[in-house]
Amino acid sequence: MMLYLRRDKKDEENGASGNPFHNLEKTAVLQEARVFNETPINPRRCIHILTKFLYILNQGEQFSTTEATEAFFATTKLFQSKDVTLRRMVYMLIKELSNIAEDVIIVTSSLTKDMTGKEDLYRAAAIRTLCRITDSTMLQGIERYMKQAIVDKAHSVSSAAMVSSLHLMNTSNDVVKRWVNEAQEAVNSDNIMVQYHALGLLYRIKKTDRLAVTKLVSKFTRSSLRSPYAFCLLIRIACKLLAEEDSGTDSPYFEFIENCLRHKSEMVIYEAAHAIVNMKQTTARELAPAVSVLQLFCSSPKPTLRFAAVRTLNKVAMTHPAAVTACNLDLENLITDVNRSIATLAITTLLKTGSESSIDRLMKQISGFMSEISDEFKIVVVEAIRSLCFKFPKKHGIMMNFLTSMLRDEGGFEYKKAIVDTIISIIDENPEAKESGLSHLCEFIEDCEHTVLATRILHLLGREGPRTTFPSKYIRYVYNRIVLENSAVRAAAVSSLAKFGAHSEELLGNVLVLLRRCLLDTDDEVRDRAIFYVNLLEQQQRQMNSAYILNGLQVSIIGLEKALHQYTLEPSECPFDIKSVPLETHVISAEPIRVHADSTPAAAKSADKISATRQDIFAEQLGAIPQFSSLGPLFKSSSMPLELTESETEYVIQCVKHTFQHHMVFQFDCTNTLNDQILENVFVEVEPPEDFEIMSTIHCPKLKYNVPGTTYTCVKLPDDYVAAIGTFTNVLKFTVKDCDVNTGEADDEGYEDEYVLEDVEVTVADHMQRVMKPNFSAAWDELGDGNEMQDTFALSSMPTLVDAVKNIVDFLGMQPCERSDKVPDDKSSHALYLAGVFRNGDDALVRAKLALSDGVTMQLCVRSTDLNVSRVIVSAIG
Repeated sequence: MMLYLRRDKKDEENGASGNPFHNLEKTAVLQEARVFNETPINPRRCIHILTKFLYILNQGEQFSTTEATEAFFATTKLFQSKDVTLRRMVYMLIKELSNIAEDVIIVTSSLTKDMTGKEDLYRAAAIRTLCRITDSTMLQGIERYMKQAIVDKAHSVSSAAMVSSLHLMNTSNDVVKRWVNEAQEAVNSDNIMVQYHALGLLYRIKKTDRLAVTKLVSKFTRSSLRSPYAFCLLIRIACKLLAEEDSGTDSPYFEFIENCLRHKSEMVIYEAAHAIVNMKQTTARELAPAVSVLQLFCSSPKPTLRFAAVRTLNKVAMTHPAAVTACNLDLENLITDVNRSIATLAITTLLKTGSESSIDRLMKQISGFMSEISDEFKIVVVEAIRSLCFKFPKKHGIMMNFLTSMLRDEGGFEYKKAIVDTIISIIDENPEAKESGLSHLCEFIEDCEHTVLATRILHLLGREGPRTTFPSKYIRYVYNRIVLENSAVRAAAVSSLAKFGAHSEELLGNVLVLLRRCLLDTDDEVRDRAIFYVNLLEQQQRQMNSAYILNGLQVSIIGLEKALHQYTLEPSECPFDIKSVPLETHVISAEPIRVHADSTPAAAKSADKISATRQDIFAEQLGAIPQFSSLGPLFKSSSMPLELTESETEYVIQCVKHTFQHHMVFQFDCTNTLNDQILENVFVEVEPPEDFEIMSTIHCPKLKYNVPGTTYTCVKLPDDYVAAIGTFTNVLKFTVKDCDVNTGEADDEGYEDEYVLEDVEVTVADHMQRVMKPNFSAAWDELGDGNEMQDTFALSSMPTLVDAVKNIVDFLGMQPCERSDKVPDDKSSHALYLAGVFRNGDDALVRAKLALSDGVTMQLCVRSTDLNVSRVIVSAIG
């Protein structure tokens, strides 16, 4: 062993001094396994080789079946040795190889012998290994030994048997259930771990029987358990029963959990407090005892308790900040804690619970230790500052300056991204912070080494910079990026510059001079953008600037790729029509795209993969159905499925509306919740309003128990856009066949039946797709007043401007622009700007002026490229 304790200077320089198995090769270890065949066996050498095997396996090295089998058989030779340490290492390797190697069951007799022997050190490990290699057919052979082991006097053996039993429940549930009496006996043990494992096994055995679980919890809540671990498990089981019953604080289970706050074990006290904090719909009064306990833990000499308490209080502060206010003094004392993780959580909790007057003091305290904590905790602080900015918008100056100072410090990509995201969100939410925020971001990109952040900030400058008081001051920062940065940033800077020229006639001449300097750039993308923008800006046409520079295309990237590919496969004399491409919609995946700090621009591009949207997936599914293949591109799918039945009924039906240019497809997702029936020839009979025409219905051939099925109905929309709104009545029709609950076999004969469903409303929102217009005024001027319609409405049922804005947005299904969906406090009037595209491809813009006086009065002005679309929007509200 002294050989591995030496510190070689060269190894230290290579960073391998602490790992004797650095650069270990699998083939070399397999060769060393030949030592296992030597006689006599050298335990010390064999232990070292077994350690190498375990290290390689745990590093993720893949062994082939042949290699694993050879290593396994070589290891079995070591059963001849009586060395205790070697025998336990053999057990560990057999467990690791059991899922890879073949014929591992040949060691069953050796393991059974060790399991029933007198050496307790062998017995526990042998039980764990034997249960790992035993399948359901062999388990009955060792069942008698397992029952004896569960109630064994040796605590290590008893615990090993019960933990192994828990694992066996996954494969041999019925066999393990027969050991309930032994588990019941073991739960009375004096050993805390045996009692804990016994309670866990008992719960797992009775888990599917709600009455049995209820009796189990009732029994042990009345009798005192010795094991704090068992108490913690009992609290978790009680919480699960509380959630299922939804009985609230009146339940005896809640009373038990609250009583555990006075337990002598700190572990149990914290578990109870954690459980109460995480319950749904708890009030501040119900949280008070748990918060008091956590407050006491904040002054504990144990770092683990302090950390657990402050982390839980941090979570409470998100939903009930007032309940944590009483702990502010204790939390302030933790700001100077030697453990920086505790200090960070304390400061972020204070940021959530503190008052506006305490912000200055908190910011000074934070700055004192920011350099001493990791990026992970710095991000937590940044997120807390973001929420504080929304809570106290008047303090944005102090917090913006603090964030800017953090941007200058050293840090990784995720940390810098969190700060930039926070500053951008402050700019979006608080108009007063716009100019100072843009200035801070301009300073940051002067030294920014992350391409992703630089391009994002340049995009923001192009969107917001031209509409500031002095837009010219930002042009220098943007042009510096063209001179100094890589091609991806240069391209973004060119686009940003073009927006300044398109928005301001005063800056147009200077912007054109700068853009012409980019015409000879070394990168194709930069040159192409510069040529495109120079030619557009030279035309000096506001409509073209709005369409191609300020607002741009709002199409699905995946849809555009598919449409272009289809166009190349089917040559046509007609030019490609951009209106045939689906519009951009929200992405299904909520997983953020992460780009590492040391990524190159190329790596960033490869990481930025386009995710399929919900509409892209529906379009692919519907396109595969022959009856719908000729309907054209899918325009829109409803964002949320419409529930046509109650969730507790025998048949659960949901409807998704798919809108095409001239048709609408109703997708009915059906689930049969009756296990003694099979439904065949399932379809929904739709009764349409006047002027609608049913084109086809696709039946679901069979609907088994709890297996979803789908049926479709295609409807032709009226030529008159105003008439394309109405109510559809629906009846589910099917053939019922009774079936055997156990085998699932259905009767030969069935009978016709039907089930009345809720009506489906088709509204103007189903014909409208949301699009974002970053520069609404330019888009408004672009459309002109040729197809404008105006009207005034009294929205007497709307008590506030906020309610009116929300209902108008939802009803029309259009996208709020320029943050007009945010209604300032204490305002009696508001302007709402909405943008969308009708299903025929025509743009539509809405400007609604709202005034609050005995209800809400709305002056509505609609512009569109088609007068009929304007008429539809106005008539829908009327």
